[in-house]
Order: sequence, then structure tokens, then C-alpha cells
Amino acid sequence: MAILILGLALWCGGHFFKRIAPDARAGMGAKARGPIALVLLAGIILMVIGYRMSDGAVFWGRHPATVGINNLLMLLSVYLFAVSGMKTALARKMRHPMLAAVKVWAIAHLLVNGDVPSFILFGGLLAWAVSEVIVINRAEPNWTPPPAKPASKEVIAVVATLVVYAVIVAIHYALGYPTFG
Repeated sequence: MAILILGLALWCGGHFFKRIAPDARAGMGAKARGPIALVLLAGIILMVIGYRMSDGAVFWGRHPATVGINNLLMLLSVYLFAVSGMKTALARKMRHPMLAAVKVWAIAHLLVNGDVPSFILFGGLLAWAVSEVIVINRAEPNWTPPPAKPASKEVIAVVATLVVYAVIVAIHYALGYPTFG
């Protein structure tokens, strides 16, 4: 479980570095992007390895109803990620669509994974996303929505959502985590 927690700490630390030490981060300039990206990548790798290695008490498991709800929430989560990248009309209404996607993703996974390692991983990432929104909103209270994009971006976001969702499902099946049924 220590590897999982270390990965989560690297992820959170890498993202909060700009907020915790703004002068140090500003002093590093663009040179910090590479090292921070490596810290985040290491965090992801350790979270995946740590989660797969971890074992803990189980409080609830998969149920057909929760699996269906999870799949719908995951589709919404992937769409929110696409909205964030495409700057669609929804992104003009939401300040943090990517962090909203993380929150939906975490809730969806907690719904079908009621064990301690899942509480740490998905609950930890949910807490990080909520904290990140609060910290960003306090540091930058004024927000200007992105400029309007062509309607074709909406279509691309929907198509990208379906393609990425299919890839995610395939990866889950390959890793032994059936996403349906």
C-alpha cells in the first residue's frame, strides 16, 4: 500500500507545486515542465503498480446496477475530458471541466470498488481534484471563459469520447477488469 500512497503523493505534489511554492516554480520557468511531467508520470506508474499490489478489506463490490451507473458516469467523465481539450460550449460554462472529469471518474470507480486500496486511490484523487479546484479558485478568483469554437468541435468531442471510451474499456478487459456485467 506504501507504493500506492507514494504514487498519490507524487501526483498531488507535482500538481500543487505551483501553488505551494509559487516563487520557486516561477523561478524555474519553462525548464520545470520536464521534471514535473516526470514526477507526474512516476506518480501514475506507482499508483497503478501500488493499486494492483494492494490488498485490503472489502466493504462492497460490483452489482449490476452500480456497474451500469459506473459506465454512464465514465462516459460522462471521458466527455468532460474531451470538452476540456476541445473548448466546446460546455467548457465555456464550466471553469474546470477536466477536474470535474476526475471527480466523476473517481466517484464512478468508488461506486463499484468498495475496498481499502480503492478508497485510497480513487478517494485520494477525488480529494485532490476537489482541493485543486478550491486552491485554483482562491488563487485566481476571476475567470474568463474561452472564446467560442466552431460547432465541429462539438462533434469531434463526441466522436473522441466514444473512441477513447472504447479504448479504456479494451484496456480494462486486457488487465482483467471487465467493465460490463
